[in-house]
Amino acid sequence: MRLLVVEDDGLVAAGLKQGLTRAGYTVDVAGSAEAAEASVKNESFDLAVVDIGLPGSDGLTLIRRWRSEGRALPVLVLSARSSMEDTISGLDVGADDYLGKPFRLPELAARIRALIRRAHAVAETVLRHGALQLDTATHSATLAGAPLELTPREWAILEILMLASPNVVSKDRLVQGLAGWDKDITPNAVEVHVSRLRAKLGIGGIEIRTVRGIGYRLDAPVEPAGRGAAA
Repeated sequence: MRLLVVEDDGLVAAGLKQGLTRAGYTVDVAGSAEAAEASVKNESFDLAVVDIGLPGSDGLTLIRRWRSEGRALPVLVLSARSSMEDTISGLDVGADDYLGKPFRLPELAARIRALIRRAHAVAETVLRHGALQLDTATHSATLAGAPLELTPREWAILEILMLASPNVVSKDRLVQGLAGWDKDITPNAVEVHVSRLRAKLGIGGIEIRTVRGIGYRLDAPVEPAGRGAAA
């Protein structure tokens, strides 16, 4: 999952990037509303964390502009302006959530998870697909009840595919989900990660199907060999 942090304070932005990266997200930072708007026009993000007090256009103006353009990008306002009136103003212009500063990173991460689930119409923190389970709160995975070891990039790909299932996810969407501005991820690298995931998931009847020329999707779970009904 890829986040855009819109924050002009360099220390705060660096802390957010470090903390949210440790929480498993790919994080990019824009220091102004204008930079954020240009970024969203050119690249894909799963959620934006937006400060109100920005140079030039403020955060509320940015959110209002996004909504007027029809952008459904989930937005969490993170601001030192934390009065009831400020919160109401932020929500009324189109923010999905509002958190005042100072804040605790675990709460911010939980709110981000909740907004991403809501954007995909998913109610639970645990994503399920047949014998496969991803717990987005504890960042742990199981397959047929056994712990499943995943690299950070394998986790990111699998989470995107599970949230989108049964729809197809384009290869470009996976590249965007893995690659921030300070990383270089190629479509070929995505293919390597998908291949490794297939090897890990196949024993549990989970298949990642290639849709030629488009991308990948998680097929409906199948009964693993040897586990069918007795004759």
